[in-house]
Amino acid sequence: MSLFDPSARDAAELWEGVHGATPGNSWSGEPNAALVGAVRDLDPERGPGRALDLGCGEGGDAVWLARWGWRVTGADVSATALARARALAEEAGVAGRVHLERHDLGTSLPAGEFDLVCTSFLHSPAFLDRPAVLRRAAAAVAPGGHLVVVGHVRAPGWRRRQQQEEGFPEVELPTPEQVREQLALPAPPWRVVRSELLERPVPGPRGEAGTAVDGVLVLHRAPVRAQRPAADRHPS
Repeated sequence: MSLFDPSARDAAELWEGVHGATPGNSWSGEPNAALVGAVRDLDPERGPGRALDLGCGEGGDAVWLARWGWRVTGADVSATALARARALAEEAGVAGRVHLERHDLGTSLPAGEFDLVCTSFLHSPAFLDRPAVLRRAAAAVAPGGHLVVVGHVRAPGWRRRQQQEEGFPEVELPTPEQVREQLALPAPPWRVVRSELLERPVPGPRGEAGTAVDGVLVLHRAPVRAQRPAADRHPS
């Protein structure tokens, strides 16, 4: 049974309840494997630069990015989650590379442009215009940078049954192609680097077998190419 109110419509109330339901970390502190695979496959032109982790939670992804060489800004609505993320960064020795800000992503994002903007499992029973948030996330990607969206597409059967019993509101879980269509980003400058579904085993609390399906979408924003001076151009 949930120790927080899944029907809360305010994002801060919901996620403070999620993280406050346990005296310690709600998650393992390890990064999401799908994000790790996506970022390791990137070919940043300037090497790891500035990264923005939206909905950073307790910091597993942000700390991994910092260890990988990125300078990371993490944003989350839960002050409890951010405090745990800060402690995780200090424990990992990367506190100097991780900057954390509290934001309700439905209303604000950290300022600036980033070489990598990523989000993992940005789904919320509280109202969240997720396509609008992701469009603002794309606008924060610097030319030459990448947008990485990892999301749930299907929960294991035991969890779906559990959520129905506990009265969880329905949450839209779009595929990567549906996310791409919602973003409606022009090509050029945007191109799809990766769009795929990944299955992973997720056993239930009583040993139930279960399989989750996650989606990974990676988009690249073309760099701005400097034009040659007029004197260097030759007619075709």
